[in-house]
Amino acid sequence: MSNTLMNTYARLPVTFTHGEGVWLYDENGDAYFDALTGIAVCGLGHSHPAVTKAICDQSSQVIHTSNLYGIAKQQQLGDTLTRLSKMDRVFFANSGAEANEASIKLARLYGNRRNIENPTIIVMESSFHGRTMATLSATGNRKVHAGFEPLVQGFARVPHNDIESIQRLTDNKSIVAILVEPIQGEGGIHVPDDSYLQQLREICNEQEWLLMLDEVQCGMGRTGKMFAHQHAGITPDVMSLAKALGNGIPIGACLAHGQAAELFAPGNHGTTFGGNPLASAAALAVCETIENDNLIERAAQLGTQLLEGFKAALADTAGIQEIRGKGLMVGIELDNDCPELVKLALEEKLLINVTAGKVIRLLPPLIMTDDQAAELVEKLSQLIKRYLAQ
Repeated sequence: MSNTLMNTYARLPVTFTHGEGVWLYDENGDAYFDALTGIAVCGLGHSHPAVTKAICDQSSQVIHTSNLYGIAKQQQLGDTLTRLSKMDRVFFANSGAEANEASIKLARLYGNRRNIENPTIIVMESSFHGRTMATLSATGNRKVHAGFEPLVQGFARVPHNDIESIQRLTDNKSIVAILVEPIQGEGGIHVPDDSYLQQLREICNEQEWLLMLDEVQCGMGRTGKMFAHQHAGITPDVMSLAKALGNGIPIGACLAHGQAAELFAPGNHGTTFGGNPLASAAALAVCETIENDNLIERAAQLGTQLLEGFKAALADTAGIQEIRGKGLMVGIELDNDCPELVKLALEEKLLINVTAGKVIRLLPPLIMTDDQAAELVEKLSQLIKRYLAQ
């Protein structure tokens, strides 16, 4: 195989040619159950007819114009997302990292306009926000930082799901915002206490900080709400989206509420491709399908089926630390590191991921059937049992 691609991925020995629903097909025509969906990207599964039609229809009209001009599909998408989220305004980018960069820039603007010296954002240990210089600096994972020092300054790191650690920073006059994932994905499917986001909202209100939520992985219906923070009944000041928003077409979004929505002005942020007609059309089809097909409720139901199924199937299995999740974000944590499970699953025609060393991460599509969910539980449970019995 040619080596013209930069060596940034430890690729698995398979190449997929097409997909449909929960299935991906390799060059030999073999079918693989995709329980990862491109890492929470293809929430509607592969080749969803509504998204395919939107892409085809839009590509025959216009694919790209500059953001110097009006873009009708972008405006429609903005109207839809602000309605669904109760946010006020949105900036469209091309990825989750770019959306989080916009969030970070909003926090810096907010602080500087209040004459705060060295505006600082509270971020969490074990978090993941992207691989640009600012977002990897915000990320709470030393492996992501390694080799890229000096990191971008202006971040104060605290343990996740620890309100007291944040309260200890309330005397720090440089703090302007909190950036947090409602559910940590890359960090190992960590679901915080039910009151965690509510308490963060209260602290931000008291301190006049911005509450900024990274919903790149947990948003777009995956947790049984359109956005994961809606489980807590709060409204953030800033929220970032990407991944499942385009179902495979690159798009990111930074939404803002209240005073945060008025910070950007012409000239201090922008993008060449963000919110282009093609990406906006795809994302609009995703939003409409999630609503029209009741996929939010479906994600909640399927999530309950998976969690209950795995807990029953693995109840007496030694080596299982915890089975946790919300909706279709499911983590099965083992006692020890288990990266080999990814290749073993691939041999069984099952696509999964292991993150944080020992957490099997499942992010299946919202369109999965009950029978497919049952198949996933049975197939993966048997694989885990065989692996742990070695």
